[in-house]
Amino acid sequence: MLGRLNHIAIAVPDLEAATALYRDTLGAKVSAPQALAEHGVTVVFVSLPNTKVELLAPLGEASPIAAFLERNPAGGIHHICYEVADILAVRDRLRAEGKRVLGDGEPKIGAHGKPVLFLHPKDFGGTLVELEQA
Repeated sequence: MLGRLNHIAIAVPDLEAATALYRDTLGAKVSAPQALAEHGVTVVFVSLPNTKVELLAPLGEASPIAAFLERNPAGGIHHICYEVADILAVRDRLRAEGKRVLGDGEPKIGAHGKPVLFLHPKDFGGTLVELEQA
């Protein structure tokens, strides 16, 4: 069911500082910031040879990242994203097994222009899981 690891997302209180840390201190290739209003975040992707790191900052006061940063002011790992071949089939299978899909259960378009869903952390070992259709 799971494909490759797409990215690990880190919520950050200062996107510019976090971007500079990865780019200037660690020598990584970073993307330009991308505002995703539907998700309430601004993202920067750090490209690695085997995956990506997604730096997340709140976009607006209703952002789910704002609430995360209130609980974790220094930031931290927010979620992990795996690729799946058929997001609707995976969603339906997980629901049939009693797993919770967050929101209304309908995929939204993510930062890569592909459908994504989030799974409840209480059903996945305390980790917020994002699924992205490959």
